Amino acid sequence: MKKIIVITGPTGTGKTKLSLELAKKYNAEIINADSTQIYKGMNIATAKIKDKEGIIHHLMDIKEITEAYSIYDYQKDARKCIDEIHQKGKTVIFVGGTGLYIKAALFDYKFSEEVKQNYDMYSNEELYELLKEKEPNTNIHPNNRKRIERALSRENSDDIGKNTLLYDTIFIGLTANREILYDKINQRVDDMVSEGLLNESENIYKSGIRSKAVLTPIGYKELFPYFEGKESLDNCLDKIKQNSRRYAKRQYTFFRHQMNITWIEVDYEHFENTIKKAISVIEK
Repeated sequence: MKKIIVITGPTGTGKTKLSLELAKKYNAEIINADSTQIYKGMNIATAKIKDKEGIIHHLMDIKEITEAYSIYDYQKDARKCIDEIHQKGKTVIFVGGTGLYIKAALFDYKFSEEVKQNYDMYSNEELYELLKEKEPNTNIHPNNRKRIERALSRENSDDIGKNTLLYDTIFIGLTANREILYDKINQRVDDMVSEGLLNESENIYKSGIRSKAVLTPIGYKELFPYFEGKESLDNCLDKIKQNSRRYAKRQYTFFRHQMNITWIEVDYEHFENTIKKAISVIEK
């Protein structure tokens, strides 16, 4: 199958599980489209897949947390992966919730020079709100003023090109009732704690590294105040849950405005029904 399949949507909707089943059915290799899973050593908070079930995954665990990795880097790497997978005669499946990665890889998304502007009159919080209006799925930390100003100043050379799809692609979005989804997100945070989130986060905290890779994912930086003795564990975990719910909301906003997605309501109790619906979308 020369078509590219994209499985996206908010966190907690079962994208990984669906991707494995579709990869088996369509003889596919998977390209990671989650910006936080690019990095090594960050497994629990990023919900990185544990058992790939023999399916080849690309662009996962390819960078150290001290290394920089931009959307432009991802665009080049993802398109190279697409070519290589197609040359094998296999299907390409993108899986992840980082909308800008998917957009940059599959659309005629160009990067141009920055236009210098003066943002001195804005507070950090005001600047971050401006950025979220421009890029709802931004991965920039709210306190990284320099990067926020750079992102706000950046203009794409071809607004039309940003909406020009370069590949024959089927977009599938997994969705769920908001209340159910939020319950799933909250439960997943509790599960991450059981799986060792505190140890993983403490190791990162003690490393002293505060790179984009460390400060972008939800689940590490929120625990730093706990390790510093400034906040209780319960308060920090509540912050992770709150930020995760807010991120899911921003993901919905981005996907609904940027791509022609067929949305599937997830059947958590009988996930095989979700798989069947996805197959019907692909084969219609």
